[in-house]
Amino acid sequence: MNIVVLEQKSIGDDIDLSIYRDFGDVTYYDNTLDDQIADRIKDAEVVIVNKGAMNESTLKNAEKVKLICLFATGYDNVDLEYCKSRGIAVANVVDYCTAAVAQHTFAMALYLLERLPFYDNYVKSGTYGAQERFSNFDKPFLELEGKTWGIIGLGNIGKKAAKIAEGFGCHVIYYSVTGRNNSGEYERVEFDDLLKRSDFISIHCPLSDLTRNLIDFEAMKKMKKTALLLNVARGPVVNNQDLYKALMEGEIYGAGLDVLEQEPIQPDNPLGTIKDSEKLIITPHMSWASTEARTRLSIEVYKNIEAFINGEKRNVVNL
Repeated sequence: MNIVVLEQKSIGDDIDLSIYRDFGDVTYYDNTLDDQIADRIKDAEVVIVNKGAMNESTLKNAEKVKLICLFATGYDNVDLEYCKSRGIAVANVVDYCTAAVAQHTFAMALYLLERLPFYDNYVKSGTYGAQERFSNFDKPFLELEGKTWGIIGLGNIGKKAAKIAEGFGCHVIYYSVTGRNNSGEYERVEFDDLLKRSDFISIHCPLSDLTRNLIDFEAMKKMKKTALLLNVARGPVVNNQDLYKALMEGEIYGAGLDVLEQEPIQPDNPLGTIKDSEKLIITPHMSWASTEARTRLSIEVYKNIEAFINGEKRNVVNL
């Protein structure tokens, strides 16, 4: 088969993608802009892609394409109906980064909760060494024990985060955006109740018409002023302009973001002007990218191609 990997760099140089040569000739591109896609896949039978647009504009002249494999769980970048009309199978990868994203959620939470930027600088600046006391806790910090952890999106990652929160002694509540999730493990609440009751809110839901701008200024005004907001899902779930306003006006205590409305961060995003790492931490959409997760991802794509060749619809989302 003729296979084209459009965004090799999106998986990292340390992950071996030569395994795809088991299935035929493979062309690797470090990165591909949308206006380069059509030319690069015109002779491909299998396209492996992460964020590049897969739609009529990019696929119309790629008459041989039979399978699109995603280096991702989400398929926002794929026109599924068009692919279905062409008989092109689209296969994603699920549950490969659950542990990594859940871990990062709590890394950000603890970073903010324990005021680690302040205390790290306190020591490294020499201030600690110049004092007489053995300790310093000038900036009070709190425990997770006994707090309420609110989750938006109780899928695989949300459930993993819930278990970790329980391990820290939190009471877990959740909001089902679609109303279809009725997990008996945790208390399901309405959106306003989650906003008002939670000491921490972590977002793990997909991006859809129901979740775009779900967390706007009005929502943040309903949160506790001591609450932390954590978004490891999709950037547009949280209105970035409104979050800036909420943080600057003290509507919430702080926020941890691994995702933004536009990525990479744009010069006009006001969140980039907040230099106070005790109030806001932003990481560059990397919570999913542990070495283990990226290795699993590459192998799962391999298995998707293998299954397709054998006539199986493994992880196919559109046929």
